Amino acid sequence: MFERLDRAWRLCATAFCFALFGAGAVAWIILFPLVAAFLGRGPHRKRRARRLMHGVLGVYLAILRGVGLLTYEVRNAERLNRPGRLVVANHPSLLDAVFLISLIPNATCVVKPALARNLFLRPPIRAVDYVYATDPKALLDRCAEELDQGSSLIVFPEGTRTPPAEARPFQRGAANVALRSGAPILPVYIHCSPSWLTKQDRWYYVPPSRVHYTFHVGEEIKPRVQDEPGNRAIASRKLTQYLQGYFLEQAKIHGRSRG
Repeated sequence: MFERLDRAWRLCATAFCFALFGAGAVAWIILFPLVAAFLGRGPHRKRRARRLMHGVLGVYLAILRGVGLLTYEVRNAERLNRPGRLVVANHPSLLDAVFLISLIPNATCVVKPALARNLFLRPPIRAVDYVYATDPKALLDRCAEELDQGSSLIVFPEGTRTPPAEARPFQRGAANVALRSGAPILPVYIHCSPSWLTKQDRWYYVPPSRVHYTFHVGEEIKPRVQDEPGNRAIASRKLTQYLQGYFLEQAKIHGRSRG
């Protein structure tokens, strides 16, 4: 009986939190022009906007934890505070980016150019100055510029949420950015048990027990900058293979499960 009541409560809490996220997104879009007036101008504007986003998402996750949907822990969290890092993570859950942005004060990520052109989304995206570009070289240059300015760039090499117990080939984007910029790579292995909000899950799927996230922040990986196009292509392939091997090893160590 207790287990049924607990699961029913978590279903109601899940519906509430999804509704809250949607309402918050609409409120952010509508109220952002008013908030933007307090962000100032100049080079510090985007840092203030990112700190605001960082704080808002932190409050949202605190609500999810408060209503009993999840718990989480971050191992070696101090490493996330180092500026100018390329944060490379696996992608088991819908909340991965939300967590990482809430954990890193000056975080940026890559968004689709279509979102940046959207009439409603354009103001907040431009305020936080997330990276977007239609040309691959321009995108690479923007990523390198952000890292050089001390921002932390979040990248998911799998490209999309990966089902538990599956290994999706890594894309080379993270390796190309690292080799172009010379920025240290900070690997973050995310373990979610039992698995939740995967690409196959409906929003109303409630696992049999409360979800626990663990963020394992690894040691920095320092790539060698490659100037020659031919050498860079080879180095990109090798670095991508190394990163994929690293995360596969972390999966073996920490395990993947679904309740």
